[in-house]
Amino acid sequence: MRKNHLTLKYLLYIFAFIFIYTANDLTYSQTKEDCLACHSDNTMTMEKNGKEISLFVDENILNTSTHKKINCIACHKGFNPDEVPHKENIEPVNCLSCHTNALTKHAFHPDILRSKGTGTSQSTSCKGCHGTHDVQSPKSPNAKFSSARLSESCGKCHKEVSESYLHSVHNKALVKGIAGAPTCITCHKNQVTLKQSKSLLEVKRNQAKLCEACHDTKKVATDQAFVHSYVNSVHGKALENGNEKAANCVNCHSNHDIRSPGDPGSPVFKTQVPVTCSKCHTDIYNEYKESIHGTQVAKGNMDAPVCTDCHGEHNILQTNDPNAPVAYKNVAAQVCSPCHSSVTLTKKYGLDPNRFSTYKDSYHGLALEGGSTTVANCASCHGFHNIKASSDPTSTVNKNNLSKTCGRCHPGANKRFTEGTIHVNQRTPEKSEAPILYWISLIYTILIILTIGGMFIHNLLDFIKKSHNKYLRQRGLLPVHKFSRTLYLRMTLQERLQHFALLISFLTLVITGFMLRFPETWWARHIYEISSSAFDYRSLIHRIAAVIMVAASLYHIFYLSFTERGKQLLRDLLPKYKDLQDAVGMFKYNIGLSKEKPLLDRFSYVEKAEYWALIWGTAVMTLTGIALWFENMFISNYGLLTWQVARSIHYFEAWLAFLSIVVWHFYFVMFNPDIFPMNLAWIKGTIPEEEMAEEHPLEFKRIKDKQKDEDEDVII
Repeated sequence: MRKNHLTLKYLLYIFAFIFIYTANDLTYSQTKEDCLACHSDNTMTMEKNGKEISLFVDENILNTSTHKKINCIACHKGFNPDEVPHKENIEPVNCLSCHTNALTKHAFHPDILRSKGTGTSQSTSCKGCHGTHDVQSPKSPNAKFSSARLSESCGKCHKEVSESYLHSVHNKALVKGIAGAPTCITCHKNQVTLKQSKSLLEVKRNQAKLCEACHDTKKVATDQAFVHSYVNSVHGKALENGNEKAANCVNCHSNHDIRSPGDPGSPVFKTQVPVTCSKCHTDIYNEYKESIHGTQVAKGNMDAPVCTDCHGEHNILQTNDPNAPVAYKNVAAQVCSPCHSSVTLTKKYGLDPNRFSTYKDSYHGLALEGGSTTVANCASCHGFHNIKASSDPTSTVNKNNLSKTCGRCHPGANKRFTEGTIHVNQRTPEKSEAPILYWISLIYTILIILTIGGMFIHNLLDFIKKSHNKYLRQRGLLPVHKFSRTLYLRMTLQERLQHFALLISFLTLVITGFMLRFPETWWARHIYEISSSAFDYRSLIHRIAAVIMVAASLYHIFYLSFTERGKQLLRDLLPKYKDLQDAVGMFKYNIGLSKEKPLLDRFSYVEKAEYWALIWGTAVMTLTGIALWFENMFISNYGLLTWQVARSIHYFEAWLAFLSIVVWHFYFVMFNPDIFPMNLAWIKGTIPEEEMAEEHPLEFKRIKDKQKDEDEDVII
């Protein structure tokens, strides 16, 4: 009965088409209304592959389509007036006949490319996504492929991906209407999946370039330089050089579920960073999670450092790159110091805030700043990723492991070597782990101030008095004595050679020594920049100069002991009560309390004070220098504290010696108004009669008397 009903209905359709064609003089001009004459029947169906398919077309839906003004036969081609209403099997709709560039726009579905739009399944064909008679322009706000609904529409096939995207910062930005917020198409129109690209390497490169295309421009409110730094990072360079295992943006931030770093669900949220990095750096992660930092992070401590706190984020560099924060020279200052010098963090966790400052003042810290590539930094002792508390038996700085740790750089380090405090605070005796170092520092500071201050005042008064006398002589207010051109021997060749050896070695020791203690000064920095091995040369030159000074000192002792002139030199240099009288008399003369200038002998109290200070300083510097030179042996036998005492004395004695030479010696041999610009005795060995009479009147008188006696003997 139903079959007869359908046959009757189709006959009516045929008669209707015949009537239409007859009414139009058999002109073939089928319109949308012509098609709807039959297809507006919601019961109209056909059988295809054993399934009953509806042929109903809802005119209301069709009129809302972007194709509403297009005739049916524009898409459904192959109609002929001789086949009424149309042939039994019509040609499939080919969207590409109008949308010629659709294939390139839909590269994210490779099946569409291969099948030229028909697709291998309903979901990867034009009508599978866009529909049939209800096709709408993506530009329409209500269209299912508009920006607002795109993820929902794509999610019909890609459900899990769509749900991930809904939690992402990209979708949140899209919902807020932020310009440039990416949709599915924004990313997937590029070759960012293995289905679209030939290799994983190509995919990862494309992904990185795609992310940078947005985040390296003003479209996105991010630090452009920060994002672009990935290109020059160890990951970016490795990827560019062909390493497909190198991390790109997706590896760290994920692909669809990209979240803000402040979101606990983000793979780059602070506590999640170690896990994210462990995808590639498994062995390092296993070390880190057992460390004091890793265990604290696992407990949710946001103050504890993770990988990015030390290595950086996008700008991660090789450890041997001098610009990397974890480079050998930068670890202490750029990685460890920010936390371990923080007043807030050290107070919060009961840590010593002076850890970095005490390291910086130590030999290790100074040598590192000076350019040493072998001296210990924080990581050398405490480890890199396996940092543990000293109370932990497995810690490299546990008291039972220190000999081994120190022995890496100091062969033969024993238990005695490790006794004492490494990070010594010398600022206050109450907080200092070694109060003796504080007192040495304080005593020497006071001594230097009093000694050098006294020298300066003495020389200032001397300078004023001599300048005033010179002025009076120039004005004729003081008599000017005439002297012959006779030269008087002051230093023999042997003595001048000893002085020259002392001069060169002393200046070299001062320069190379202070280069170590003050590596950041402009003059030291210029010297260090001469060569990458400048620090090693500094150390070698310092020791050579020390040997020369000690050798010159030993020869001087021999000279004083076994030569007649040397013996006389020693006798003349011995302190006498008259020296104290001369010092008091000179002070009274310089300030105007006395009109008589004391008569000074071959060596005045000035020269004697300098000579014996030199003897004392050389002895102290030699003994402490030996302790510093052979530190392994010295510390192993006498302990670390004794070595630190020697180092402290060596440093302050160097300052005392240097300032004494500058303020005391340089004044009397160069800036003294009576001999300016220089006393040339250290070069020529002689001084003129005028200087002899002015500076050494007693010796001058003795020489003149001796000459007079000799002349009388000759006459007799």
